[in-house]
Amino acid sequence: MAIRVWLPEARSAADMGGLPDRFAADVWAGGEPLPGSADEVEVIVLPFGVAPSRMPVLAKLPRLRLIQLMSAGAEQVIPFLPPGVTLCNARGVHDPAVAEWIMAVILAQLRGLPRFLDAQRAGTWEPARGEPLAGRTVLIVGYGSIGAAVERLLAPFGVTVRRVGRRPRPGVSPARDLEELLPEADIVIVLVPLTPATTGLVDARFLGRMRDGALLVNAARGPVVDTGALLDALRSGRLRAALDVTDPEPLPAGHPLWSAPGLLLTPHVAGAMTTGTHRVMAMVRDQLERYAAGLPLRNVVSPAEGY
Repeated sequence: MAIRVWLPEARSAADMGGLPDRFAADVWAGGEPLPGSADEVEVIVLPFGVAPSRMPVLAKLPRLRLIQLMSAGAEQVIPFLPPGVTLCNARGVHDPAVAEWIMAVILAQLRGLPRFLDAQRAGTWEPARGEPLAGRTVLIVGYGSIGAAVERLLAPFGVTVRRVGRRPRPGVSPARDLEELLPEADIVIVLVPLTPATTGLVDARFLGRMRDGALLVNAARGPVVDTGALLDALRSGRLRAALDVTDPEPLPAGHPLWSAPGLLLTPHVAGAMTTGTHRVMAMVRDQLERYAAGLPLRNVVSPAEGY
C-alpha cells in the first residue's frame, strides 16, 4: 500500500527529482478544501505561510505521523502538533542564503550603502567615509548551523567572533554571559528560535548593554526584539540595525520602523534564493526515503524546547 504524502505544490515532486518509491502524493497548499485523502495521509510537507487558523486541521487527520517543515522555524506549528506526530524542520537548508544576507546587510550598513542609494535617487554627489569590518568584534546570539555559516563568511575579514548558545560548549558561551559580552561587540547577530524564553530577549536592557554605534542584525523572528525599545535606540542615534523580520509582520503602512533612522529593512527574504526550492525539496526527498525505510529522521523538533 502506498504511503500518502501531501506536497505544497503540483511541481514539488519534480523539484525533488521525482517522488520516492512507495509514495503517492496529493497537493495541499494550506487552504480549503482538503484533498480527498485526508483519512489516509501520513506525511505533510507543510507549505510556507499557512495561517494559524488552519493549523487545527492537523488534529483531524487520523493517520498523520510526520509533519515536515520547509523552514527552520517551527514556532507556528508547535502549539497545534497532534499527539504521536513527529515534527521536523529544515535546519541547515537555508544556512547559505541567510548567512549571505547577514554579510550583505553588515557590509551595507558599515559602508553606508543606504545613504549612497538615497543620494543616487536624489541625483546628488555626497562622498563619505565608510567603516571597516576588519578588526571588529561580532557576537552571534543563538549559535547553530546558521551561525557557523556566518562565521565562515566572516573569517576572511579578520574579525573576532563571540558565540552564545542555548547549550554551552567549547567556544560557545551560555546565555547568562550576554550581559558581559554585549558591551564588547561592534555587531550583534540574533539567530535564536522564537520560544517563550526568547520572546522579547532583545529588550531595552539588552540594547542598553550594547556599545554606542553598534549594529544589531536580526535574522531570527520579529518578536525576539522589543520593537518599541529598538525604536528608542535608533531614534537616539546610539545604535543601528538591520532587520529581515519585524513585530508586527508584515509591517503595516505607516509603522514607525519604515522611517526609523539607521535601519536597513528587508521583508523576510533572508532565506529566499532562486535555488532555494531545489535545496528544500532535496531535503524533503531524503526525509521521505528515511520515513519509508524506518530510519531515524533528520531535524526532529522537540516541542518542549521549541527547537
